[in-house]
Amino acid sequence: MKRIIMGLWIALTLVVIGFGYVRLAPDNPSDWHLPPEVQRNSDLDGGVKRRIETDALGLQRLDAIIRATPRTEVLAGSVPEGMITYVTRSCVFGFPDYTTVYRNGDVLEIYGRLRFGRSDFGVNRARVERWLQTFQP
Repeated sequence: MKRIIMGLWIALTLVVIGFGYVRLAPDNPSDWHLPPEVQRNSDLDGGVKRRIETDALGLQRLDAIIRATPRTEVLAGSVPEGMITYVTRSCVFGFPDYTTVYRNGDVLEIYGRLRFGRSDFGVNRARVERWLQTFQP
């Protein structure tokens, strides 16, 4: 019985350490703030890529929509730079997802992806689609 209890404590400790790492791991902009090079719209196992045509103020308008999203903050970039990378964390465990929006002429290239795991279960796609629905007139 003591071995079972000790095993449970060890397992619980490892889970807490794992979730602590997910929450506290540093976000290195040089790893995530890169032009997305989106050739076409595509859904990925761990993310989504979208291209949308817009006017000169498109990035500014989309930036305002994204910044209003709960648990989302800017990792790097700005509207004047023409590229912004955001971090959005899940509510309970704090898993980070990264979304880069790049202005390429009259096109916005959007790349939302996860950091940990292999599949995001469509979370990034759903988030980007909500942003784009709000963005469209």
